[in-house]
Amino acid sequence: MSVDAFITEETIQGADDGPLADRTVAIKDNISTAGVRTTCGSEMLADYVPPYDATVVERLKRAGATLVGKTNMDEFGMGTTTETSAFGPTKNPVDESRVPGGSSGGSAAAVAAGEADVALGSDTGGSVRCPAAFCGVVGIKPTYGLVSRYGLVAYANSLEQIGPLAPTVEGAAEVLDVIAGPDDRDATTREAGADADYASAADGDVEGLSIGVPTELIEGADERVVERFEATLDDLRAQGAETHEVSLPSVERAVQAYYVIAMSEASSNLARFDGVRYGPETDVDGNWNDSFAQVREEGFGDEVKRRILLGTYALSAGYHDKYYAKAQDARAWLKQDFDEALAEADVLASPTMPVLPFELGESLDDPLQMYLADANTVPVNLANLPAVSVPAGRADGLPVGFQLIGPAFGEREIIRAASAVEN
Repeated sequence: MSVDAFITEETIQGADDGPLADRTVAIKDNISTAGVRTTCGSEMLADYVPPYDATVVERLKRAGATLVGKTNMDEFGMGTTTETSAFGPTKNPVDESRVPGGSSGGSAAAVAAGEADVALGSDTGGSVRCPAAFCGVVGIKPTYGLVSRYGLVAYANSLEQIGPLAPTVEGAAEVLDVIAGPDDRDATTREAGADADYASAADGDVEGLSIGVPTELIEGADERVVERFEATLDDLRAQGAETHEVSLPSVERAVQAYYVIAMSEASSNLARFDGVRYGPETDVDGNWNDSFAQVREEGFGDEVKRRILLGTYALSAGYHDKYYAKAQDARAWLKQDFDEALAEADVLASPTMPVLPFELGESLDDPLQMYLADANTVPVNLANLPAVSVPAGRADGLPVGFQLIGPAFGEREIIRAASAVEN
């Protein structure tokens, strides 16, 4: 099956032994790979070849993994469908008329289609969990700081994390065991604790586990998604878990706050693509401003331009306090709500995506529809918490994802619960 998952296919053999010696790994194309193109799905970096490996790539190689290629993605990670890539869309292996989700859609599709054993994606507002849900695989978004971001091309620094995708919970956890841990080159990383053996947590034992269900993350979801979600909760209760409703009042502001913060950080981060250090050369005769404008007009796609413009506006004089500062206040409010909810429960549960996979082309003319689809995933990034999406069956033949959210560095708890869903 070919679902256009890869931008570049190149095999790089890791060490002869190690915990991943028998695994093939696909790498999202915004994670640096020495000597192999890293395009971020953009014409701006169509010919960029990094001189170094990202920390996660170094660790995969040392663990014996075989890297088999770079996967397609929404341009610079900006999208929910993997249709904004300059290299064309990726198709969903479950139904090729549907999107695979985004922005790590190529990674999820490669795993779902059997083109790689496991994959890496990055998650800024759901970009690992969304495609995991849409393609029927497992995706883990780690706690902010658990996995080094050194070598990840920045989109929104305060939100993004690299995470694994795999067919099974244990498989994803095994990759997390390899890539997690502090890195001197990323000051945001920290030790996860002595008991952070994630693969061993995939034992399916949820006896007595307390699961909080935020009512706000169920409201408005597609009825078919809710039906599969409720059936999965029933399964967990049958295995000994306890469930109860909790409330996260602030999530009604999460999407708005997320897009102000993410677009503002993107506006700053993407300023480096100027045709001098990165980007295509121009033949403009005139001042630097004209050249800068032409490079960005030619090098960026519509969605990236839209987000840069909105972020620049939110940061501009006279509007910073009106938009960006208020978004940060909403983020603090959301973090407080999550802390209170997780004081009442071991983990929280919701549908990963409130909708079934879009048809190809369906959301391109309606960016707001695409943004609103992130309603259940972006709160986790704003609160810097870990989450996992695990398959919860299908509705009308299409995959539905079940999301579990844990306290900071509570990956073992969500992995244990996810393995019970899988069982």
